[in-house]
Amino acid sequence: MPASSISGVNYMGSSNSKGGLNKIFGRYTGAVILVGLILVSYGIFKILRPETFGQPNQVLGYFQQCLIDSVGAVGLYFIIVMGLFDFSIGANCILCAIVGTVCMKNLGMGYVGFLIAPILCGALVGLINGIAYIKLHIPSMIVTTGLALIYESVGYYVSGGVQAFLTKDQNFFGHAPGNLIIACSAFLLSYTILVYTKVGTYAYAIGSNEAVAKNMGINVNKYKVLTFVITGFFDGLMGILAISYGSSMVSVTGMASMSRNFAPTMGCFFGLAFRQFGLPIPAIIVGEFLIQIIYNGFVTLGAPTAIQNVVTGVALLLVVALTMKPVKGEIVK
Repeated sequence: MPASSISGVNYMGSSNSKGGLNKIFGRYTGAVILVGLILVSYGIFKILRPETFGQPNQVLGYFQQCLIDSVGAVGLYFIIVMGLFDFSIGANCILCAIVGTVCMKNLGMGYVGFLIAPILCGALVGLINGIAYIKLHIPSMIVTTGLALIYESVGYYVSGGVQAFLTKDQNFFGHAPGNLIIACSAFLLSYTILVYTKVGTYAYAIGSNEAVAKNMGINVNKYKVLTFVITGFFDGLMGILAISYGSSMVSVTGMASMSRNFAPTMGCFFGLAFRQFGLPIPAIIVGEFLIQIIYNGFVTLGAPTAIQNVVTGVALLLVVALTMKPVKGEIVK
């Protein structure tokens, strides 16, 4: 039995008493909704701009872009499902990308350094976030926002204030099959942790009712810190994909890295909305793909950036609101 079941309740969104048939039906229902969202959004923009939107090579580009945010989102999901937030993922992603590039090029560590250094850097940042949150006793969004400023400064110092870049023969992970290897490995790992380990079980339990989780003997603080580390680990993978896809990364300051937080966070909202169908990870991936379709659709329409952001945010919030089924009397965090 998956570890996401406690006392007869599956925290993936299903009750064991409903039986296997209802679970399968629920998964198919969720899958149909997800596919339908993609087809509808794609169809609308394709009708409006048939010549400039949705060509096969463009769709491939949308998918490759969504993989970057999806990898970050499946890690962030462990934090979000607990009712916490991490506003430092953008700064962590940039820092990890810069550290990986420095190890590959300046230190001569090649792809080994490019892969290992960002993952270790991301996990270390996650550990710092978790410990700071537990020890300071202040909301996670405030802690991670303040730390994001520090991570931005560290990234600027490591890069020397210049752009980090990869040459054409160094961006293997910026396109298939390199990006698919990292992304699919990340998705499989997140699913395994979420469903078959205590970390996933306890993350749902703590997010559902922290007081009850403590009474069950769960070391809440320990698993909160651990989920921050997991989020940082996936931020490292996100940084590898981001700089490989764009071939460069610029260190930023003044909270400019916050712009990278939006897409992974919205993807997590999709995961929460479709948790009832037992499909949080697929929903995150589809949600990120949907964001790319909507964004690029508005680009082809020539809409101003401000309007794009407003409409995209409203559309995604409506999707989440319509798919979630709140329980009467339940406290919404």
